[in-house]
Order: sequence, then C-alpha cells, then structure tokens
Amino acid sequence: MTDLSSSRVAVVTGGARGIGLAIGQWFLAHGHRVALLDNDHATLDITVSKLAQPERVLGVHCDVSDPLQVEAAAKAVIDRFARVDALVNNAGVAVFKRVAETTFADWRTVLGTNLDGAFLCTQAFGALMVKAGSGAVVNVASISGLRASTLRVAYGTSKAALIHLTKQYAVELGNAGVRVNVIAPGPVDTEMAKLVHSVAIRSDYYDAIPLGRYGSVEEMANTVGFLCSDEASFINGQVLAVDGGFDAAGVGLPTLRRGGSAAPADHA
Repeated sequence: MTDLSSSRVAVVTGGARGIGLAIGQWFLAHGHRVALLDNDHATLDITVSKLAQPERVLGVHCDVSDPLQVEAAAKAVIDRFARVDALVNNAGVAVFKRVAETTFADWRTVLGTNLDGAFLCTQAFGALMVKAGSGAVVNVASISGLRASTLRVAYGTSKAALIHLTKQYAVELGNAGVRVNVIAPGPVDTEMAKLVHSVAIRSDYYDAIPLGRYGSVEEMANTVGFLCSDEASFINGQVLAVDGGFDAAGVGLPTLRRGGSAAPADHA
C-alpha cells in the first residue's frame, strides 16, 4: 500500500460543489490529500462519499465566517493529516440586489463569508504553513472585484477587498516562504449559473467576452492548481483574471469584434 503520510495536503473551502469541488479534484489528481470545508453538510457528505477516497479526503462541516468553527476545522485537518501545504479560499455567497434594496444584514452576510472567511482561514491555516516555512494560498475573488456592475454592491465590494487582502498577506507571509495569490473568475458554467442566468444574460456575456463563452470549473481549477504548484514558485501577491478577456475588453464593442464596419469619423 502506498504511504500517503508524506504527500502534500490542500484545504479547499466551499469544496462541496462547483469550482471548489473541481479544485479538490485537481489536487487529488496531482497526488495531494485534500480537506474539503463546506457549511452545506448534506452536499459535502454526498461529495466525500462519491469521491470514495477515504484515506485521502476529509470532509469538514464548517461555516468559514465563524471563528470557532474555523479553529475547529484547522484542528481536524492537523489531527488527520498533520500538515497543510495549500489553502484555497473559495467559499463565497452572493446577494444580488440594487444598492437601495441591499440591507445591512445582506451586506454582513456577504462580507462575513467572502472576506471574513478568507481572513479567518488564512490566519488559521496560513499560520501552519508559516511554521513549516512553505506553502501557498489562493483566494477566489471575481471579475466583479475588478470592475463594478449592477446588483453587486456587497458582492463586488467583498471581492475587491479580498484582492487587496491577498496583497497584504503576500507581503508578510512571503517573508516566511508562503505565497498568496488571487484569481478573479469571469462567468463560469456552474450548475448555479445554469439555473440563474437567463438566455438573455448569457447572450450578453457572450457578446462581452472576447473568447465568446463561459469558463469551465476545470479551467478555474487548473489555474488555482498552477498557482499552488512549484511551477509558480516566484509568483506572489498577484491577481489573475480568468475571464476570457472580459476585463480587458472594457465595454466590448461586440459589433466591431464580430466584423461589423464602423461609421466613418466626422473630421469636419
């Protein structure tokens, strides 16, 4: 039987489904042991059961916005695996309302998970990596943290703050050999997106994204995996938009990108 005691360990929050699960699967495919944290107990239990690798996968019920639950999760991971080499702060929630309709309770719900959760988990698991003198943290933000959009006052602000939080950690933890980076996904073809994005919204995104499609959860996982790998050993404090060119395109001008002619300029 293969000795797993020396294999690397990755912790992925929001790991029960979607991007988080794809990230966990990337780590498993690359020889890591994996701890999946999620506050959806039922879905997490089903996911761990389906992965069917009890010696390599640990599911931990955890609300990352709760300091006591994060502390307990860190203890559970160390008790099981005795080390942590990578942390992916992927857990996130969204409330899509107009500014005037967003309550303080909505605001705190979103900031509590998306920002406080990343802070608490990095404090807990980052300390373990600092003690070991190596490791990598990747935060999962959003293109909404780089460009403003309607209905995202809480979500977009939380992701913009997460991007800056990444840089703060990169500056200090980098001194101890721990790299901290962040990705900013554009629209991703998750089950949730399929449910909530109407045909019209999907069409708008296709027009706005130069590659003309949504990203896949596997593409997000590949990017996160790379940033956690030795191949990214000199990358620290960076934000990488994984968005098909969405941020670079600005307003997009889809008519011109599709080959339409521009009206002649009036120089009179």
